[in-house]
Amino acid sequence: MKRIITIGRQFGAGGGEIGRRVARELGIEYVDRDLILRTAAESMQLTPEEVRKWDEKVPHDVGFAQSLFNFYSRPLSDELWNAQVGAIRKLADSQSCVIVGRNADYILREFDHCLRIFVHADRNWRMAHMAKLMPNATPEAIEADMRAADKARRNYCAHYTGQVYGAAENYDLTLCTSKLGIDKCVALVLAASDQL
Repeated sequence: MKRIITIGRQFGAGGGEIGRRVARELGIEYVDRDLILRTAAESMQLTPEEVRKWDEKVPHDVGFAQSLFNFYSRPLSDELWNAQVGAIRKLADSQSCVIVGRNADYILREFDHCLRIFVHADRNWRMAHMAKLMPNATPEAIEADMRAADKARRNYCAHYTGQVYGAAENYDLTLCTSKLGIDKCVALVLAASDQL
């Protein structure tokens, strides 16, 4: 039976690590940033560089300049969203996988065989976790990255889905890594995935 697991996450909460470990345990594909390259291939008008630029972001420069120079086209971010929706749906139709980010929970909301997860943690845990992953970064830089990434994800989610990022009602399971730890979260996702 096919299993699709989507994982939304706060920056530094361990969602990517949980996703990789769950995929490995289940013997299914793990999809994160490599989906970006697939998305570029889905869209004839976007280069991989453009895809990386707009990944999980809402453009700030859409407006007068966009309307002047690209009047008959949608903004590149909309092209990326549509290409990403197509890539995620195609992937979920074809195989079992774990998809981290990209609002896959919303994109696959009608899929019955999909487990939607959100991973969060308190600020101090996230800071400590990221310090281990980025030992050369200052605490100030980590905190700035954390705030910027979370804000971009919230805005991206609101813009394209109309939902509140991280709101419990959008998920089947929410996990707090600062309370449970990564190992317990992986075990809980694996147990929940048995019900698919």
